[in-house]
Amino acid sequence: MIIITTILAAIIAGITIEVGINALRNKKQGNLKKAIATTLVPFSTLAIMAVTFLIFDGAVFASPEVAGAAVTTGISVGEGFKYIAAALSTGMATIGTGRAVGSVGSAAIGAVSEDPAILGKTLIFVGMAEGIAIYGMIISILILFA
Repeated sequence: MIIITTILAAIIAGITIEVGINALRNKKQGNLKKAIATTLVPFSTLAIMAVTFLIFDGAVFASPEVAGAAVTTGISVGEGFKYIAAALSTGMATIGTGRAVGSVGSAAIGAVSEDPAILGKTLIFVGMAEGIAIYGMIISILILFA
């Protein structure tokens, strides 16, 4: 059941992205709050359902019963949360990096176009913004292996 809800959530996210790109290409105007609510509510519902199934299920990837005896192998709920935490730390850090490099990079290009002598200084700021992704990856590795 968790696989079905995850697939449905991914489909809703994909449709949302496609509709947004299409609206930007056609320069459509509309109510932003309504557009966000129509896609966020079903996606949030499916994400909550997936987490609920994950919490109340004994083992996430358990093997089927063999010869009438239950097999106790599989990933526990704690292991599942560990993987979710590692994915979230990397994903959120990458999203933050994208936003930071976007704003710092555009400001750096504007500053360098006025004074080319400050190119080295602006590269340091862009590199500092990219370091956020490395921090997220390090936290993910610590979560997975510590």
